[in-house]
Formats: sequence, C-alpha cells, structure tokens
Amino acid sequence: MDKFKNRITIDPEICHGKPCIRGMRWPVEVIIDMLGSGMSIEQILEDHNELEKEDILASLNFAKLYLSGHTIIDVA
Repeated sequence: MDKFKNRITIDPEICHGKPCIRGMRWPVEVIIDMLGSGMSIEQILEDHNELEKEDILASLNFAKLYLSGHTIIDVA
C-alpha cells in the first residue's frame, strides 16, 4: 500500500481537484477508463511513456478503496 500511496495526488489546481497521477494531468478515472475499454497495462505504457506501471496499479488500488468506502486519506 505504501508504494502506491504517494502516486495519487489531489490538488484543487489540477483537474479541478480530481485524484490524479503524481500531480500530472492524468486523472485516475482516465486510467480506469482505458483499462475498462480493454487496453492492457502494457498498451497504456507504450502509448503514454510518462506513466509507469505503478501509476496504473495505484489507480486500481485507489478505485478499490473508493468503492469499499475508504479514501486515500484514510490509509495515509
């Protein structure tokens, strides 16, 4: 969990405060959408070299926490 905790950032100045990857303009919801559309982790990384595998895994972990009723702040 600790290795993913710092990969998701929330900043009101970036993407209207949506959870994003490492302060970049990559909302978690976009990562989840790419996975949901059938893209593999490898395809995402190939198309977007600024992302890392751990970013995608952190997005999935964030979504799991959110759906379970927890937030990233709860586990920080």
